[in-house]
Amino acid sequence: MTTPTPRAPELLGQTVVVIGGSAGIGFETARRARTEGARVILTARDPARLRRAASELGATSSAAFDASDPAALEGFFRELPSPVDHVLVTAGRPIYGPLLQMKPEEIRKSLGEHLLTAIEVARQAPGKVRPGGSLIFMSGTGGRRPGIGLALVGAVTAAMPALVANLALELAPIRVNLLAPGFVDTPLSATILGDRLEARRTQLRETLPIRRVVGPADVAALAVHLMSNTALTGATYDVDGGQQLV
Repeated sequence: MTTPTPRAPELLGQTVVVIGGSAGIGFETARRARTEGARVILTARDPARLRRAASELGATSSAAFDASDPAALEGFFRELPSPVDHVLVTAGRPIYGPLLQMKPEEIRKSLGEHLLTAIEVARQAPGKVRPGGSLIFMSGTGGRRPGIGLALVGAVTAAMPALVANLALELAPIRVNLLAPGFVDTPLSATILGDRLEARRTQLRETLPIRRVVGPADVAALAVHLMSNTALTGATYDVDGGQQLV
């Protein structure tokens, strides 16, 4: 029997910032980054949930603020003690519903939580993210098909790959990539679906080519790979278990 060769941790000695790191994909990515030797800095909107997450992971530090507030985001980056290696942004949630029935403040909030937050993080990155480090943003695959209630989600889904590709050029040699999950079984998904959650899980197990539901750990594995593989920038990476195919 061949003895496996020990593998060095992929992020040993590096610092990973997770904006939206108290639950779901952000939390799982922080957990995986820790197992790969990274120090993690967590942020989230809910102070109590953030404290629990930071304690469980042994985070280097944490900061509670609303990432869609440009002043709060700028203050967080200004106070970072030293250059960091990677920033993952998972903060924000999709807003579904017929566009013409939405209030203007809801529309602005949805756009601000995704496009404008990504832009503001990119503005803060020079001087705070080391050359060769990375920014990773979140989008999705579900908004690629038009449908009633998907206007805002679809608009953000279409815009994010173009934004990321251009930022990869503007911020080079900092790398910029985009994760695009489909349905992921997270607390946020449970909140959105409510009593329809189990039916959705069953449907996906029966129809997805992978015959199981995508979980936060699946997305986290790809996020950490994008951090460690220094040849990757300016691209969108789908992780939806083949959901687009069916």
